Amino acid sequence: MNTEGDFETRRRFMVENHLRARGIVDPKVLDVFEKVARHEFVADMDLCQSYADHPLSIGEGQTISQPYIVALMTQALALAGTERVLEIGTGSGYQTAVLSLMAKRVYTIERLEGLLSLAQQRLSRIGLTNIEYRLGDGTTGWEEEAPFDCIIVTAAAPEVPESLVGQLADGGRMVIPVGAAGSQDLTLFHRKEDDLMRVHLCGCVFVKLIGREGWEG
Repeated sequence: MNTEGDFETRRRFMVENHLRARGIVDPKVLDVFEKVARHEFVADMDLCQSYADHPLSIGEGQTISQPYIVALMTQALALAGTERVLEIGTGSGYQTAVLSLMAKRVYTIERLEGLLSLAQQRLSRIGLTNIEYRLGDGTTGWEEEAPFDCIIVTAAAPEVPESLVGQLADGGRMVIPVGAAGSQDLTLFHRKEDDLMRVHLCGCVFVKLIGREGWEG
């Protein structure tokens, strides 16, 4: 069955068994993951897998990340609700929805027009209005809106794009997977003036970050 009640049961199971049990402890993160309907962001054929802890295809060679990774990246940003957040890679819009409920404003960039259009429709339908959208190369960021308190990159870069570092506010935090095409380190960077402190979160595998300061398309 795929009733709303059934989805709510699966969502609670996801939060307790895939998030809390694996070390997601921020109560604000857990609360938002109980609220955001992940099944709204997957293809109809994958509705039964909406709350399973693995990525799913969203078309055009892209994926919606597994819930645990989305939660881990969100928790690492330590959002207080006052931040301006830059998201690189809108994708399905699921991570965008989570950020929208936890930050003051979200600026999200997607290079694939079809994905951006669909994500915008979904996010508008559920009533999220504190989001700005851009179609383009996310590796160069959104200079005219910088600096950002937090930056989250949902695709893997061979190295950290310098443009994104330059658009991160002093004291800001950035989460990004960095490494080879088939294996990366999910890394938290904390900017202190001209220094970047680095914290390894976990190993991971993301799709490539395509763009001028990422991988070639």
